[in-house]
Amino acid sequence: QVQLVDSGGGLVQAGGSLRLSCAASGLPFSSSAMGWFRQAPGKEREFVAVIGWAGRSIDYADSVKGRFTASRDDGKNTLYLQMNSLKPEDTAVYYCTGPIRFRVGVGLRGPGDYWGQGTQVTVSS
Repeated sequence: QVQLVDSGGGLVQAGGSLRLSCAASGLPFSSSAMGWFRQAPGKEREFVAVIGWAGRSIDYADSVKGRFTASRDDGKNTLYLQMNSLKPEDTAVYYCTGPIRFRVGVGLRGPGDYWGQGTQVTVSS
């Protein structure tokens, strides 16, 4: 049974930092591309970041490039998202997802087969 457990969200002031974690079980984590999506109130879920197996093929949404860093610890089956210089527009529920498969047209920016339960990130101005 695949399980993805998101954690690390919270309330932070603009300019602050948070690190999200996603603990995975029941899937071949080390050989899977894993990613992060987010959903703000009233908006569709959107791609944030993806990291391929062995840390290859890292990609970010333009809105977070240079501020967010995706990483993984295959020994712990855990995915991370370090978020710096947070802005109020980063407020959303963040979800990890995987395994992500390459799809024509979107590459590795599409959703995975499974989702975490989400963790709320709120950035105050």
